[in-house]
Amino acid sequence: MSVKLPMYLDHAATTPCDPRVVEAMLPYFTETFGNPGSRNHCFGWAAEEAVDQARRQVASLIGADRKEVIFTSGSTESNNLAIKGGARMYELAPAGSGKPRGHIITGNIEHKAVLDPCKRLEKEGFEVTYLEPGPDGIFTAEMVKGAMRDDTILVTIMWANNEIGTINEIPEIGKLCHERKVLFHTDATQWVGKMPTNVIEDNVDLLSLSGHKIYGPKGVGALYVRRRKPRVRLIALQEGGGQERGFRSGTLNVTGIVGLGKACELCAQEMDADRERLGKLRDKLENAITSRLDTVQVNGHPERRLAHMTNISFGFVEGESLMMACKDIAMSSGSACTSASLEPSYVLKGLGIGDDLAHSSLRLSLGRWTTEEEIDFAIETIVGAVEKLRMLSPLYDMHKEGIDITKIEWAAH
Repeated sequence: MSVKLPMYLDHAATTPCDPRVVEAMLPYFTETFGNPGSRNHCFGWAAEEAVDQARRQVASLIGADRKEVIFTSGSTESNNLAIKGGARMYELAPAGSGKPRGHIITGNIEHKAVLDPCKRLEKEGFEVTYLEPGPDGIFTAEMVKGAMRDDTILVTIMWANNEIGTINEIPEIGKLCHERKVLFHTDATQWVGKMPTNVIEDNVDLLSLSGHKIYGPKGVGALYVRRRKPRVRLIALQEGGGQERGFRSGTLNVTGIVGLGKACELCAQEMDADRERLGKLRDKLENAITSRLDTVQVNGHPERRLAHMTNISFGFVEGESLMMACKDIAMSSGSACTSASLEPSYVLKGLGIGDDLAHSSLRLSLGRWTTEEEIDFAIETIVGAVEKLRMLSPLYDMHKEGIDITKIEWAAH
C-alpha cells in the first residue's frame, strides 16, 4: 500500500472532521436552519431538539448531566469562562477594595489559553501560584496540596499536556480541592475522547473540551459546569440573550453543535479500540527511532501519557532544518498555537530541557486514520533526515570522538 503525501501526524493540533460528523451536520446548513431560540414555530423547535440531542451526547461522553453542558466556541473560550468567571464569582474581596481577591493555583506548562487568563487575573488583584513539574512533566496532588493556602479559591490543572501527552493526577487533585472547598477546573482538550472520563467520579467541577480535537468541526466546544455537590456558579464573560443558562449569551452554532455531539458519540464508541491501535503504532515509531539513532530522548513520563502522542528531542540537529528535511510529514516542533515563534517550547523548558534539545524536538501525534505504512514512512524519513544533518555537524563529530562539548570554553572573536 502506497503512502499518500503529504501525510498528517499532527492530530494534537487538530483532527480531520470525520465524514460521519459531516453527514450529521449537513441538514443543519440548509434544511433544518432554524434558531433554537425561536420557540414559536417548528423551525426553532427542530433546532432546539438538535441542540438538546448534542448536549446529551457530550454529557454522556464525560459522565455528566445534559444540563451541565454549556456550548462555547472552543476550549479557549471555555477556559476563559471557567477561570475568569470562577475567580470573579468566588473572589474574597471586590475589585478596588485594596484587599486580596483570592489565590489561584495552576501549572507553568499549561496551555496559553489557561496561562493568559491567569495572568489577566493577576493584573486584577488575584494571586497566582505557577507549579513547576519534575522532569516527567506531571503535576501531582501533593504539589497542589503544598501550594494551597487559606485564601485559595481556584485550581486549574490540565488533564493531559498538549505537547508531551503526560497525564496529571486529576481525580486526586479534584478530591483534594473538594476537601478544601476549592473550585477545580481542568482543561481536558487533549484528554476527552481519547480516555474514559467521568466528571463525578473524577471530582471535576469545571471541564473544557473542543470539537476539532476529536474529529469534529472547528469553532465549537463545551464547558462542563457542575450542578450538584457543589453547585458551581460563574460570572458570565459576555451578556445578551441569556442563552446557555446565562453563562454564554449568543445565538447557538447549531450546525457546529450537532457536529460536536456526533463526534462525542463516535469517540464513546471507538476510543478504546483507537487507543489500543495507536498506542502500538506510537511504540513502534519510538522504538525504531531510539534504536537506530543515538542522542535522542522521548520527553515526558514514559508510561503515564496519551497513547497517540510522542515528543522526541534529537541532539546535534537544528530543529527548523529537521522540519524542512521532513517536509512530507505534517508534524509540530512545539504547540501549534505557538509555532509561529522561534522561541524554544516553554513546556519542554519547564521540564528542565535545555534550549538546544527543546529546539530540536518533534511532536508527532497519530489519529483515527493513521496507518502502519505511514508510520514506516515516518521512521525512514526522520531517521534519514537526522543522519544527513548530523553528517554536516562538527559538534556531532566531536561527540562521537568522546568530547564533552558542554565543557568546552568557546573563544569569542
